[in-house]
Amino acid sequence: MKVCIYGAGAIGGYLAFSLAKAGVDTSIVARGTHLQAIRDRGLTLRRDDSEETVAVRATDTPEELGPQDYVFVTLKAHSVPAVAERIASLFHDKTAVVMAVNGLPWWYFYRHGGALENTILESVDPGGVQWRVFGPERAIGCIVYPACEVEEPGVVRVIDGDRFVLGEPSGETTERVTRLADLLKAGGLKAPVKSRIRDDIWIKLWGNLSFNPVSALTTGTLEQMCRHPETRAVIRSMMLEAQAVGEALGVRFAINVEKRIAGGEAVGAHKTSMLQDLERGRPMEIDALVGSVQEVARRLNLPTPTIDIVLGLVKLRATLAGAYP
Repeated sequence: MKVCIYGAGAIGGYLAFSLAKAGVDTSIVARGTHLQAIRDRGLTLRRDDSEETVAVRATDTPEELGPQDYVFVTLKAHSVPAVAERIASLFHDKTAVVMAVNGLPWWYFYRHGGALENTILESVDPGGVQWRVFGPERAIGCIVYPACEVEEPGVVRVIDGDRFVLGEPSGETTERVTRLADLLKAGGLKAPVKSRIRDDIWIKLWGNLSFNPVSALTTGTLEQMCRHPETRAVIRSMMLEAQAVGEALGVRFAINVEKRIAGGEAVGAHKTSMLQDLERGRPMEIDALVGSVQEVARRLNLPTPTIDIVLGLVKLRATLAGAYP
């Protein structure tokens, strides 16, 4: 079984380390000093006070790796269309693409049913590049819960978590998704397979679409935003609007808004990924996390006034900072 991690930053590095340690034939596509360090010294994982290093084949030229059985895509969502053809160079007839990417995935409406069946989300997949090049039939859903960071080139620190939720767009428990879950479990990760993967997508998206842009506008941590009455109210309003959109698509929310906000507050003095990207001058995942919800709402003729306002403000904030792709 051959697995490639395309975009071996923090999450990709964690996946690559875990699979390689389990003896899976693992390769990674990375770049820059991170790539060179992995080539020179191996891939190191740090957790608490422990540290371990494994050897992993690493390259910036995916074409040299040959066909893979699974390809994990761990890039930021807006980065994927530009390299779709290079990712596809890793495919054979039955290769599965595992999109470990935040936001609504490009394949969301494949095997969805209803009026939006096979709808392409322009905010996530402009021009339908991924839909056309990858093919939605290859997609396996993946929701990433661990918090990790690249502490230095070639070194990934796991801050918290080990759970990667998997699921087929059709809701079936197929051999390929079961086999993938077994590979991840062999690497010490938790990999539950869900029949309603879209429910889990929305629970995570609920926080991402609200906490992230509000933090970029205010520079507040999760704890600060949730404890400040006015920003908490904005976050709550955004979540309620998103819930209405999700429920119109048949999504079941297992928890309520207040519990979801409380979960964010409990994380404490943590900066969201969008705020970190803004501070570091990196492109921000605005379209995948916020614009995608607005796009679906428009297709359903549902109002999202708070989301619209926050989206407009954060787009300008990012544009002025040179961080809006």
